[in-house]
Amino acid sequence: MKKVIVGMSGGVDSSVAAILLKEQGYQVEGLFMRNWDSSINHDILGNPNLNHPICPQEEDYNDAKKVCEKLHIPLHRVDFIKEYWDYVFTYFLEELKKGRTPNPDIFCNKYIKFDFFLKEAKKLGGDFVATGHYAKLTDGLLMRPLDADKDQTYFLSQVSHEQFENILFPLGDILKKDVREIATKYGLITATKKDSTGICFIGERHFKEFLKNYLPSKKGRIINIDTNEDIGQHIGLMYYTIGQRRGLDIGGTQKRLFTVGKNIKENILYVAEGDDNPYLYSDACIVSTMNWNGEERPTSCMAKFRYRDQDHPVTITYQEDGTLLVRYQNGKAITPGQACVFYLNERCLGGGIIEEVQKENKKLWYLL
Repeated sequence: MKKVIVGMSGGVDSSVAAILLKEQGYQVEGLFMRNWDSSINHDILGNPNLNHPICPQEEDYNDAKKVCEKLHIPLHRVDFIKEYWDYVFTYFLEELKKGRTPNPDIFCNKYIKFDFFLKEAKKLGGDFVATGHYAKLTDGLLMRPLDADKDQTYFLSQVSHEQFENILFPLGDILKKDVREIATKYGLITATKKDSTGICFIGERHFKEFLKNYLPSKKGRIINIDTNEDIGQHIGLMYYTIGQRRGLDIGGTQKRLFTVGKNIKENILYVAEGDDNPYLYSDACIVSTMNWNGEERPTSCMAKFRYRDQDHPVTITYQEDGTLLVRYQNGKAITPGQACVFYLNERCLGGGIIEEVQKENKKLWYLL
């Protein structure tokens, strides 16, 4: 009997992944990874007893433990606190310092879940490793899942072809609603548990307070880029991303203002009126840190520039320095630091990081 080590997160998806593998006849064991020191988290927030007597990460471990007990499978635990700090969190902070919008989950997959986690699973004698990602593998090639609304191939775009060897994605051919039904049928505590969002160890409500402990927030001017008017004060450039409307608390105006750019050197946040404002749009970007899943190197395909973005038809020029010049039409809020992920039909070809955004063959000066 082949042994599968399942990455148990304490959520419904990994819980059902374990169920499906058991039903398929595998010997299943769970492995929970701890990527953040919860005591640090509480000290930073200064409210260890406010609403959450224990860190949400510890709650997830307790839920994973209850699921594994219910399914009669062993649960192991491993700490990757140092690895997460070195390979993911420091990258996250450095990108924010540059005024960019990083996606740490992509590099958590590349360096933690599909590297250090895999090595730990092998120590446990695993023939395969499984996760609760909504994705599929066909001959080692990354494919979109059945449930298009839950497609997580964007977050797997930096995982190499070699890293996908002996990986199983049990949820690739199942809908989320069916996942919940299976968990309910088995009476699992995770059946109705809310899906996690944002960066797991921070929590949505404490993001600003959390970051202040690592990056000093420096207030600065907000300028209407259309009129060149100084219209307010921002609380720190790291808290804003291109296309953002919420959080722009500018008194005395009823206008729908959107973030369109940043000037790190002068600490200026640029905004513009209307979600169809020309400053929100571009037609090309430079992509670096490219990872290809397979041998395909297209000159035209589809691309996503954010996780919830639509597919954009693009053309690709391969440049001598190893970067890609990606051209498109009317790309909205394309943002340095985000991932550009390429697709051919149902196949995810891989992705890279957006370094620079252009319009009419020129770098956009307000995206510094």
